[in-house]
Amino acid sequence: MYAIVEIAGQQFKASKNDKLFVHRLSEKEGVKVSFDNVLLIDDGKKVKIGDPKVSGASVKAKILKHCKGDKIIVFKKKRRKGYRVKNGHRQFFTELLIESVLEKGDTKKVEVKSNRVKEVKSDSKDLKSKKVISKNTVSSKPKVISKKKSAKKK
Repeated sequence: MYAIVEIAGQQFKASKNDKLFVHRLSEKEGVKVSFDNVLLIDDGKKVKIGDPKVSGASVKAKILKHCKGDKIIVFKKKRRKGYRVKNGHRQFFTELLIESVLEKGDTKKVEVKSNRVKEVKSDSKDLKSKKVISKNTVSSKPKVISKKKSAKKK
């Protein structure tokens, strides 16, 4: 069984006990993480393709270590001009160990409640109306900008 999962903006083929090198994640070493953005799951018999992701599927992984990649040399030169620039770069990576690929995982979603909608009783006792209160209110008074007229010199 394997899955195509999106981690840190890149897509990876992940199966159980695989080691992946992904762009640096903010969690510490030894922490278990879960990735819910699964694009495809193949269990050997049938393939599930998400639209855009497979609902309920997740990939569980453990962070093994944070490391750096190989050094990349960037060398720029313009001939006959004496222009030469040499730069180096090492990318930060996180090594992951894939522990399981779940087709229908137990994911807990946190609901975010909006503070903008409040229920207010109106003057008529039989109806409840909802008022939308926005943070950015526009004042009803127009702003007056005074312009000074300069006197012409003769």
